[in-house]
Amino acid sequence: MKKMPLRTRVLTGAVAAAALGAGTFGAMSASASAPAAAPAAAVTADTADRNLQQTTHLTVAAATRAARAALDAAEKENQRVAVAVVDRNGNTVVTLRGDGSGPQAYESAEKKAYTAVSWNAPTSVLAGRLAQAPNLKDIPGTLFLAGGAPVQVKDAPVAGIGVAGAPSGDLDEKFARAGVAALAK
Repeated sequence: MKKMPLRTRVLTGAVAAAALGAGTFGAMSASASAPAAAPAAAVTADTADRNLQQTTHLTVAAATRAARAALDAAEKENQRVAVAVVDRNGNTVVTLRGDGSGPQAYESAEKKAYTAVSWNAPTSVLAGRLAQAPNLKDIPGTLFLAGGAPVQVKDAPVAGIGVAGAPSGDLDEKFARAGVAALAK
């Protein structure tokens, strides 16, 4: 590559600096001189408005309390499990991996929690539905094994708790229900 003479480099740098400065000055003066546009129209509505819907969500503190209660219940029975709490939309809020839990437990707990909140039913009940609808198991992110419990407010799902790693799904679900019960306190 050919080296540019000093004079060309200085002129090129000066032109670039001038262009950058003009652009910056123009952007600053434009934003300083033009006030921000007012919002089109503020929407004011109350809960009686049919165009709005309110939803209930667990706080991180509540989700953590529920996960801790599920993990504590498992530890009292010397079970090594992982616990996941998901919100109404199936997004993971909290996961706890108990000491010695298997590598599959973490992901299984999340999928059980997701499945429970998606159908607003314990995963043990949903597992029984596979006989009539075997394609349910093909839905991404779900796991139709006992161990997931929904958290409900006024019969509507607001979260799901999944537990995995105990030797049976019945135990997993027992621990998940302990997490749900902790939220009622």
